[in-house]
Amino acid sequence: MSGKTPFIDTARRVIRTEADALGILADGLDETFRAAIDVLLNATGRVIVTGIGKSGHIARKIAATLASTGTPAQFVHPAEASHGDLGMVTRADVVLAISNSGEAPELANMIAFSRRFDIPLIGITKAPKSALGVACDVVLQLPDLGEACGTGVVPTTSTTLTLALGDALAVALMEHREFTAEHFRDFHPGGKLGAQLTRVSDLMHGGTSMPLVGEDTTMADALLEISEKGFGVVGVTNGVGSLVGIITDGDLRRHMSDRLLGLKARDVMTISPRTIGPDILAQEAVSIMNGRAGERSVTCLFVAEEDNGSTPLGLIHIHDCLRVGLG
Repeated sequence: MSGKTPFIDTARRVIRTEADALGILADGLDETFRAAIDVLLNATGRVIVTGIGKSGHIARKIAATLASTGTPAQFVHPAEASHGDLGMVTRADVVLAISNSGEAPELANMIAFSRRFDIPLIGITKAPKSALGVACDVVLQLPDLGEACGTGVVPTTSTTLTLALGDALAVALMEHREFTAEHFRDFHPGGKLGAQLTRVSDLMHGGTSMPLVGEDTTMADALLEISEKGFGVVGVTNGVGSLVGIITDGDLRRHMSDRLLGLKARDVMTISPRTIGPDILAQEAVSIMNGRAGERSVTCLFVAEEDNGSTPLGLIHIHDCLRVGLG
């Protein structure tokens, strides 16, 4: 165990060094940050994020974060830009160039192109008097604190600061644009995040897929509907189309006798079934189906607009939720 202590001490030193640096960055923000936001908000095109080496990796992430939070953005590799990719940059865009030293030679053509065509240029660098800093319309200066590696040669603190500054830009723009969870879901339809933001209406079975019968339907026909639709249940509607009951396998067992097939749906149904609205998150539907607040668990829920006489709009099954990664 004692042999592991130096490694833990090193890890703690690195993390604390970078955490302290983030505090200094936050405290040092001034009106240049607001100026950068104004430039980005005034752009009618995209944010072209560029950088080389470790700054390039951070630039890719910043571009992805901007794009996913409502600010159109694209990473352009500065070396590829010099071989034709400058054609991706238009006068409607803003260039966000990242270089810790501000002297990366690979950025020279991107900088010159932005100046030639009056494309706004924002720089993130620790050196405002560098080639990048001098050329920029707005310079977001990183505090020059040295790297957390201790030798000063491994980008650690500087990349953490740059990434945090990019996140700050993205979130500030997002809040200004009143970017909501609904917008966020539109950009994140896949994976766990997409599943968590999926709404009931995205998963429900509607129209002729819904298992529905009228109150006066015989149980023989109701059983055919259950079998045909394949959800193991059937909803029961009244004369005006409102959902008034549901028939489940439990209801069938309770009424199992030679008379079952001659009974009407109203004789067997459970009245006032639980329903859920179409705009509710599917994650909440899972919680309801799993049985919260002492209620028994169910495998599916009818979807209805309560303000419209509980007219059934669809049905959501637990398997639909499991299929997209909820559960």
